[in-house]
Amino acid sequence: MATDPFSGDAGAGVDRKTALSASLRHRILTMQVAPGSVLDEVSLSEEFGLSRPPVREAMRQLAGEGFIELEANRPARVTSMNYQSLRDFFLVAPLIYVATTRLAAEIATKADIAGLRQIQDNFRDAVQSGNIDGRVFYNDQFHLRIGEIANNAYLLPSLRRLLIDHARIGKIFYRPANARMQHELEEASRQHDEIIDAVANHDADRAETLVREHLDLSRKNMAMYAAPEGMQIPLGV
Repeated sequence: MATDPFSGDAGAGVDRKTALSASLRHRILTMQVAPGSVLDEVSLSEEFGLSRPPVREAMRQLAGEGFIELEANRPARVTSMNYQSLRDFFLVAPLIYVATTRLAAEIATKADIAGLRQIQDNFRDAVQSGNIDGRVFYNDQFHLRIGEIANNAYLLPSLRRLLIDHARIGKIFYRPANARMQHELEEASRQHDEIIDAVANHDADRAETLVREHLDLSRKNMAMYAAPEGMQIPLGV
């Protein structure tokens, strides 16, 4: 298992419940905890030095974000991936990514752009070093930050849910290393840089064009792994 920077011993002074929530998000996004897996409250309580009530509170928060499924009289489980969720992903991804990116381009501040560039630096480093978990995590953070900049109460919850499966599909597909895949990852990194420039210049049309190209690059790879057979995939159209 890859090192978890949000584990219970991540450092003194970190709020333990916050550390627990961040760690579970990271583990789920990077597939360290598989879809549908049961989450053991006792083990998490011991790992993070928490009693059961704050662990349950953290799980309720993560359930609201789409990471966890909670049912009465059943243990908490990581949100599953199935035919319907994958179908919904391929149908809706272009709508959400384009809308949030256009809105971000209209209102982004210099501080917002600086934050995006820092996340992109981390993503680029992960691509160049072959750090799969880091690449998946910082790609998620990049697109999430764009959604946060857009600051739309209707779009952000949908984007958060979309990104969970985007990260998990990407982690599964990109596991093997080869020259073509590395080239396309570097192309994705270059596209991130161009998206940032378009957002910084408040050029919503250019930002939309770029994010569609970015999605099309993802579609070509992820569809081979995850697209339902015979389905017409609208990403990048």
